[in-house]
Amino acid sequence: MRTDATEMAYKKYCVVFIIFALAIVQAVGYDTELYEWKPCNSNVCFEALHGALGDCSCSVDTIDYFNNVKIFPRIQSLVSKDYFRFYKVNLKKECPFWADDSRCAMKYCHIKKCSKESVPGYANGYDNDHIDETPATKYTKEAQSECGSDADHDPDLSYLNMTISAASQYEIAKWKAYDDALENFCENDDRNVDAEYVDLSLNPERYTGYKGSSAHRIWRSIYQENCFRPKLNPYESFPYVLSSDLSNMCLEKRVFYRAVSGLHTSINIHLCSKYLLSEKTVGFAAPPEGEWGPNLEEFQRRFDPSQTFGEGPNWLKNLYFVYLLEMRALAKAGPYLEREEYFTGNPIEDEETRHAIRNMLGVIYTFPDHFNESSMFNGGSQAATLKNEFREHFWNISRIMDCVGCDKCKLWGKLQTQGLGTALKILFSGRWDSSDGDPEQGKLPLRHKSQRLQRTEIVALFNAFARLSNSIRELENFRIMLRSQEYVPVFVDCAESIT
Repeated sequence: MRTDATEMAYKKYCVVFIIFALAIVQAVGYDTELYEWKPCNSNVCFEALHGALGDCSCSVDTIDYFNNVKIFPRIQSLVSKDYFRFYKVNLKKECPFWADDSRCAMKYCHIKKCSKESVPGYANGYDNDHIDETPATKYTKEAQSECGSDADHDPDLSYLNMTISAASQYEIAKWKAYDDALENFCENDDRNVDAEYVDLSLNPERYTGYKGSSAHRIWRSIYQENCFRPKLNPYESFPYVLSSDLSNMCLEKRVFYRAVSGLHTSINIHLCSKYLLSEKTVGFAAPPEGEWGPNLEEFQRRFDPSQTFGEGPNWLKNLYFVYLLEMRALAKAGPYLEREEYFTGNPIEDEETRHAIRNMLGVIYTFPDHFNESSMFNGGSQAATLKNEFREHFWNISRIMDCVGCDKCKLWGKLQTQGLGTALKILFSGRWDSSDGDPEQGKLPLRHKSQRLQRTEIVALFNAFARLSNSIRELENFRIMLRSQEYVPVFVDCAESIT
């Protein structure tokens, strides 16, 4: 009898222990800990999208008005100019991190390329205005001028050996690559032999149907392996850093994460606002390539608090943060950008482009709360080490874009990543720093030839900023859609909704 009672008590203790263990698992599992959010069937998605932005003195409302009224119409008009329509990119690079043959076979993934001869002004030096003569090229035998034809020249008295061996040329080229790596935040396809020109106006960024494990792997690798993290993330299917954990990171690491998150948010908004609603529509006026437009359900799936463990509104705030960061880069490099030729071979178009650049930069200078990059990377050798890690992490992210299996997605991913990388280069390489600038206006004096950007960097910088501007404008459209109708959201499994 005593044995039976002991066994019964033992079983009760086991049951209690199992229940307690399950409670602990549920307490730390993201499905229970982070999932207690109401669906947003009205304006709940935007309730947190007000007030202070964090890590800067700016507010979301200030950026909303400034962008939608002043910047958006200007930047959209600007990037339609010939100089900014053509982007040189290599879409043939293999993924450097993993073997992946999951190519998107849908017709919407393909891009329309153009020959370099069709690029306005190419034959007249469109592609040669920013060629820097490397030391390895400068001192080759072919680069030396002939002095023997001069009447007063005596080769025996003034002989100077100007040649450099092939081995030395190789080493000098490595020096140049090292120097470039110290300031560049991403790879540049401009001089790549496989790079081709793409007319961005013929290949708009929109949802192509590219999804699944390949697409998820891109962003999971970015967040889990190349973003700074405060601690090991216990949520296996949720690779993002929780906003509550960001306070445990230093300013520089927070800026990095929020910039990447803001870029990701912007791309997701583009896919939601230009979604493939149907491939065929009824009627003779149906567009041949299907119907594209805003998909409110998809927007909610990606940003609703109940589907993102409460993080969706914070991701939307990060969009404003990276917008502020890139706008500061434009202001900081403004004097240099105002002096660019923006050559395409069409004098009228080129002058219109220069005027549009000066006009938009003039508006940007008036923004009252620019991002303050001078508060970052201060502290001697430790700060220098962190800055190097900052750059290396972003360099890896730019290379991950070569792993995207959809050509159109890869095109816009590489362009926007290079645009952000160019902004980081302007803000943190030191070449545009000066103590003589006007901190209120954001303008800094032009220094010397080292302040130089490649054409593809300029094209990427402005187009990336245009994409961010467009995303903020599209948010207003989704806000109006949510307010104007009684909408009952239909959600899929949460783990699948995170893209």
